Amino acid sequence: MVLAIATFSSVRSANRSARIAEQSLLVGLRPVLVPSRPEDPPERVTFVDRGFTVSGGSAHVEEADGRYYMAIPLRNVGSGLAVLHGWYITPRRMLAGAERPDPADFRPQQRDLYVAAGDTGYWQGAVRDEDDPLRAGLQDALAERTPIAVDVLYADHEGGQRTISRFGILPVEDGGVEWTCNVLRHWRLDGINPREP
Repeated sequence: MVLAIATFSSVRSANRSARIAEQSLLVGLRPVLVPSRPEDPPERVTFVDRGFTVSGGSAHVEEADGRYYMAIPLRNVGSGLAVLHGWYITPRRMLAGAERPDPADFRPQQRDLYVAAGDTGYWQGAVRDEDDPLRAGLQDALAERTPIAVDVLYADHEGGQRTISRFGILPVEDGGVEWTCNVLRHWRLDGINPREP
């Protein structure tokens, strides 16, 4: 009986140690994206049919030839490489506490975008099709200068630790293509969610 109890305690302790080691490894790979700082260098954002430069600490939203182009310079404050997978926008004010969208509803990035740990990069998205359901909302947001919520889905370099970060893009007074940007909320999709009991 004593041997069984000792074996059980030993196995339990080893399992706990393995979980702690795994958690430490994951923390070492976890990316966390926030808007870049105003002092960060500008990012050159290129689409197949358009290109522009966006300053650190801001966002870019414009309409050109009936197409809508958006970009957010990002900084990875986590310790792992961030690989951007998709995006979801809501052309109206979104509260930080609002429900997160379903990852299945995200539009995939057309090319791989990476942000190294401690470094800067960017997110980009475009709406080009006439029948795109986002077109009317973006048109109104630009005309009325109302906020736009951008949810970005990303993961570490192995596709794990998926996270959605919600960014709020707010118009500035001069009415130009550069808007202000802040991060509203992060949701972890894999592992323990600290906001759930």
